[in-house]
Amino acid sequence: MTSDKTPTASKQVGIAEAKPLNIHIGSILSRFFLRYGLILTLILVSLFFSIRTQAFASVDNLLDILRAVSILTIVALGVTFSVVVNGFDVSVGAVTGLAVILSSALMVIWGVPWYFAILICLAVGVIIGLLNSFLIIRLRIPDLLATLGVLYLVQGLQMSITKGDAVYKGMTNPWSPTREIAEGAIHPDFLFLGQGFILSSEVFRGVPVPVVIMFVIALVAFIFLEFSRFGRIFYAVGGNIEAARLAGIDVNKVRTMAYVISSVLATIGGLVLAARIGSGAVKAGDPYLLDAVAATYFGFAVLNARRANVFGTVLGAIFVGVMLNGLTMMNIPWYIQDVIKGLVLIVSLGLSYYTTRR
Repeated sequence: MTSDKTPTASKQVGIAEAKPLNIHIGSILSRFFLRYGLILTLILVSLFFSIRTQAFASVDNLLDILRAVSILTIVALGVTFSVVVNGFDVSVGAVTGLAVILSSALMVIWGVPWYFAILICLAVGVIIGLLNSFLIIRLRIPDLLATLGVLYLVQGLQMSITKGDAVYKGMTNPWSPTREIAEGAIHPDFLFLGQGFILSSEVFRGVPVPVVIMFVIALVAFIFLEFSRFGRIFYAVGGNIEAARLAGIDVNKVRTMAYVISSVLATIGGLVLAARIGSGAVKAGDPYLLDAVAATYFGFAVLNARRANVFGTVLGAIFVGVMLNGLTMMNIPWYIQDVIKGLVLIVSLGLSYYTTRR
């Protein structure tokens, strides 16, 4: 019997069969790296630091990393809510700083009980969120410009509360004509929110309270956005606002809720920060803005979600924390850390926009 295919024809068939196979394998690898690439990168980076430093791979250091990123994560989750509805809130860093100064000043300068100080700060956070939504929704100012204006307004309020002074025990009262010593102090129960531990034992230092607060907020936000009807409404508004409006959704109400949640979470982050440092440092919340933005947009590319999501935001914040912790252990100069954070922001933005357009 003779073959009905000539050698040339067989070769052409082989090439034709191999080409789709190569394309298929390439497609699988592409999908794999788009879905798991950032998680794989985080694992490889962690392994690298574990090999290069002795103290990185330990439970205590893991908890230190989580505690270090806890405030960032809380603030970033607020940014996530604004991005979910296709908005953007750049006032979160200033709101975080305002909560630091206001809560400390209420307790130290005016002697307000710590729980009332928390309630007042949360109320101020709600007001700032309503102001952001009013400027964006009613006055139709672009979200970036509106929240940028609020950022400067809130920064000015920070300085005005104490006339530019930092807040600490034994400070002179800036509002007293005789500059007498303020008699108030930050209550220990308030400090527990930022410095406390739970589940402590003789052999275990315990879980930092800020980590617990972070995971509770992240869990509530995750359930809200991923498994509740309200979460689907939020994503519907962010996906196509006109379609959501035609479907009967009160889009202005949803966007208002998103900006209020963003400001309230930034306020909670500021309260935890004030409790951790035990004083009121001016503009203490400013560094959290870009980190929060980086963590939020990092989440777009995690599991190829192509949208802002709670899991991706938390993972993005942990990624930043792992990088800074590992570089610190390797005695990398502190000024290089900003370069690293900038690269993380650039890569996360690049991946998020790349995956969104595919």
